[in-house]
Amino acid sequence: MDIGEASKRCNAVLSHLQQSVVADEAVLEDVLVGVLAGGHVLLEDVPGTGKTLTARSLATTLGLDFARIQFTPDLLPSDITGTYVYDEHEQSFDFRRGPIFANVVLADEINRAPPKTQAALLEAMEEEQVTVEGDTHPLPEPFFVLATQNPVEQEGTFELPEAQVDRFTIKTALGYPDRDGEVEILDRRLGRTAQTPDLDALLSPDGVRALRAACETVRVGDDVVEYIADLARATRDDHRVHAGVSPRGTQRLLEVSRARAIIGGHDFVTPTDVKRVAQSVLAHRLVLTSQATVENVDRHRIIADIVDGLVVPTIEEPA
Repeated sequence: MDIGEASKRCNAVLSHLQQSVVADEAVLEDVLVGVLAGGHVLLEDVPGTGKTLTARSLATTLGLDFARIQFTPDLLPSDITGTYVYDEHEQSFDFRRGPIFANVVLADEINRAPPKTQAALLEAMEEEQVTVEGDTHPLPEPFFVLATQNPVEQEGTFELPEAQVDRFTIKTALGYPDRDGEVEILDRRLGRTAQTPDLDALLSPDGVRALRAACETVRVGDDVVEYIADLARATRDDHRVHAGVSPRGTQRLLEVSRARAIIGGHDFVTPTDVKRVAQSVLAHRLVLTSQATVENVDRHRIIADIVDGLVVPTIEEPA
């Protein structure tokens, strides 16, 4: 699939999603570039803002299998990955797959489960496989986790471990709609008999794989590579940050910038592409100092300051 066709299909997916989800197009774009970059997305918002609808609509539009895992304090790791069950007739143990074995997995309210259960997703998100009682089982391809979490200030939530947060390529938020958006939600509800909208599939698993492959063909010039590296390294030198962006995060910024270029319809990454995704890729990876935490420093403000402080390269199309 060439860049032009990939861009056309991506923008068709975004338009299709907006028929179901009333949200800022930039947020839906963040979710889509997470899929294209082969990563995972974390949505943080209060209940009722459309996180579950977004995940289900995305899976339907992309033509992918969908599974929803409701995280609760009593959820066990085996409830996610699956377990072995003894078959009396065959006198053997059979592996019963858990809901993690789907193309798109909605990990709903992930921070309501204790850390041990949250950690059950780590191997799946990083290796696209799960290991149960010493046996490794590959997950479907493509595989994508869209997790939702409530703000950590809410009662009954557990803060996600730093290792878990770093596995999410993008963190974003839907937010409340504006007045016009809220009226549109009501008008759409009056126009149908079901509580939730019904969408058709625009793509298939092969189509998603083709889009991901197209992202790998997007060119990145040396000056943009250096710009991406400088952005990540600057987070480690900021006095408000105890631990900056990891090398994994640097790579994810590159991959998401390529996906953003696809949506923009060009076959090379520009600094604008990098700046457009820097907040959603980098901010959640920062571990603040104790002083910055006490002062309630905004991670997004730190990334904005770093972006503003770096010299933006003048780009010529790479050869």
